[in-house]
Amino acid sequence: MKSRLVKVQNQRVERISTTTLVIGIDIAKERHAAQAINFRGIVLSNKPIIFSNDRSGFEHLERTIRKLQTTHGMDDVIIGMESTGHYWFNLANWLVKQGIDVVLVNPLTTKRNKENRDNSPSKNDPKDALVIADAVSRGYYASFSPKDEAFRRIRVVVTNREHWVVERGRIENRIHRWLDIRFPEYGQAFEDIFSARSLATLRRFSTPSDLLQLTPERMIEIWGEYMSRPGGLRGKRKAIELLELARHSVGDTFALEEDKWELTHLVDEYERIQRIVEEADEMMKKMLPEIPGSELVLSVGVSAPATAAILAFGGDLSKLSHGNQLLRKAGLNLAEKSSGKYKGKIKLTKRGNSLLRKHLYFTVFRLLSHNSAFQALHTHNIEVKRMTKMQSIMKLIGKLARMLVAIARQGEEFSLDKAQLTLAA
Repeated sequence: MKSRLVKVQNQRVERISTTTLVIGIDIAKERHAAQAINFRGIVLSNKPIIFSNDRSGFEHLERTIRKLQTTHGMDDVIIGMESTGHYWFNLANWLVKQGIDVVLVNPLTTKRNKENRDNSPSKNDPKDALVIADAVSRGYYASFSPKDEAFRRIRVVVTNREHWVVERGRIENRIHRWLDIRFPEYGQAFEDIFSARSLATLRRFSTPSDLLQLTPERMIEIWGEYMSRPGGLRGKRKAIELLELARHSVGDTFALEEDKWELTHLVDEYERIQRIVEEADEMMKKMLPEIPGSELVLSVGVSAPATAAILAFGGDLSKLSHGNQLLRKAGLNLAEKSSGKYKGKIKLTKRGNSLLRKHLYFTVFRLLSHNSAFQALHTHNIEVKRMTKMQSIMKLIGKLARMLVAIARQGEEFSLDKAQLTLAA
C-alpha cells in the first residue's frame, strides 16, 4: 500500500479514541438496525437498536445514543452506514444536522468481513450493523458531509438527464431495428436518421410502398410541415434518392400496418425524450455559473453536460489535493494482483461513480478532436512510446484529471501554451 494511503488510513484509525462511541447502522427501507461498540470492538448495547425510517425513529436513535454516551462516559460519537441505495440519505443528513459525525462504509468491506464475528456466512440486520461498526473502528470508512446546495442541485439534474439519455438510446435502437427489417436501404439516404427531415419521413412515409405513391414535389411539401427549408436542390435530390432506394428495397412487407403503428409511437417517444434531454441541458447551462470552478473546467474544452457531471460527482475540485483523487472517485485508478513470483495484469478498479468515469472518458475523445496539446501527446504516445490507442487514451484521462484539479486549485483558466509544457512533462 502506498505511504500516502497508509497515512490517511492511520488518521482514520486515530479518529477513534477511547471515549468514542462507534455506531454501525444497517440501512433498510422501513426499519434500520444499529449496534454500538467501543474502540476495542466490545458491544455496548444489550440488544440491537431497531428504529423506523422516520422522524420518530431518528429521534429514538439519538436518545439511545445520548444514553449510551452517558452510561459509558463517552464524549464523542461516530456513526457508520453503507452507501447503498437511497434509503440512507435522509438519515445521514438528519444526523449531520444534529451535530453527529457520519461516515460511509463500502458495502464490499461489509461483505468480506461478515464472518469475523462468528465465523459464519449467516446474514441478518443486527449482524451487518455490527460488522459496519467494526469496520469504522478499524478506519475502513470514508467521511460524509452534505454537499453545498448548488452541487446537490446539479447532481439531481445530471442523474435525471442520464436516465433519459439511456431511454433515448433504447428507443433509437428499436427504430434502427425497425428500419433494418422494413427498409434496410434507408441509411444510404440519411447519414443521421434522427435529423429533422428523416424524422418527418419516418412519421409520414416510412416504408418503400408509401414512398412509391408520392412524387418528389409532394415529399417536399410534406417535409415543409416539419421543416422551415424543406426544398431546394438538396431537398429534391434527397426525395429522388429515396424513391430510387424504395424501388429496389428488399424490406419485409408482412404485417406492415401494425409495424407502422409501432414506428409512429417510437418516433413520438423519441421526440418527447429528446425535448426532456434538451430541457436538462438548458437547466445545466443556467446552473453551471453557480458552481465554483465551472468556468475553469469549461475553458479546457469540456462540454457543458460533462462539466456538470464532473463537478456533480467530483465535487469542488479546488478542495482535492491531487488529480488522482478525482480518478479514484471515478474508479479509474489502477489495481494489480501480485504475490511472490506471480504478477497479474493491471486493471481499472471501477470502484467509483460510473457517470463520472463515462464523462471523463468521452471528454478525452472530444479533446482529441480539437485540442492540439492532447492531439500531440496522443500521437507521441502511439508513435514514440508504442502505446496502443486505448492505453494512450487512459493515460490522457489521468492527465486530464490532474489538469482539472490543478487549474481549480490555482484558479486559472486553461492555457494551451502551459498545457503543452505540462502534458509533455
